[in-house]
This record gives sequence, C-alpha cells and structure tokens, in this order.
Amino acid sequence: MIHHEWIFPAAECVHIVCFALSIGTIAVVDISLLGWGLPRKTASRLLQSTGLWTLAGLVLVIFSGFLIFLSDPAHYLANTAFLLKVTCLTLAIVFNYTIHRKVAMSKNESPVADRLVAGISLVLWVSVVFGGLFIAFSDQLNT
Repeated sequence: MIHHEWIFPAAECVHIVCFALSIGTIAVVDISLLGWGLPRKTASRLLQSTGLWTLAGLVLVIFSGFLIFLSDPAHYLANTAFLLKVTCLTLAIVFNYTIHRKVAMSKNESPVADRLVAGISLVLWVSVVFGGLFIAFSDQLNT
C-alpha cells in the first residue's frame, strides 16, 4: 500500500460499503425479529433471502479490513478502539451464525427470545461500527 496511494482509500471504501451491506441485511432480520417491519416476511424468509449477501459482505469486510490493518499493524494493535472493534466483530459473527441464525430459522415463536436475540445482535453490530469510528478519534486523543 505504501507504493500505491489509492489502495488504502479504495480498501476503506470497500470496507465501509460492505459493512453497510452485511450489517444492513442482518438488521433487516433483527427488525423482523423485533416485530417492527415487513409483516408479510418472516425472519426465516428474510434470513434465507439475505444470507448470501450478508456472507459476501462479511468476507469482503474481513479481506479489506486485513488490507487496512497491514498498512500499519503496530499502530492498530496499540489502538484500544481497534481491539474493541475486532473483539465485537468476532463475537457478532459467531453470534450471527449460531444463536441468531437458530432463533431466526426457528418455527417456535417466542417473542421474548426473538427480541432478546435481535437486541443482542444489534448491540454487537453497532459496537463494531462505533469501534471503527473511534479508531480515528483515539488516534487524535493520543497525539
């Protein structure tokens, strides 16, 4: 990335767009689990419809994030916000493909479980976004 000044901003753009895609598709399922939107589409149908988009977005997020990380690994590893983001991202991905998926695909309707899982999912994904935003802010505080 040092020799091509356009690679870092391009990786950032891909990273942000793919995060919006993957978190957006997950949020649609969460909103359905909360009972707030798309009354004719169940959470399981939404999950099936958006699953490949979510996965594609997450793969590109991880790839572009790794490229960004490689631009200055020591800097990122010393950044508390980055460490928070990576921790929340890992937890969010594991949660999404285990508990979240199981509840969204479940035929047993339990509004309490649906709302709890959707709430946890949204908190995890919003934490990832805030972690990413605060990477730059924590840099400014340390200078």
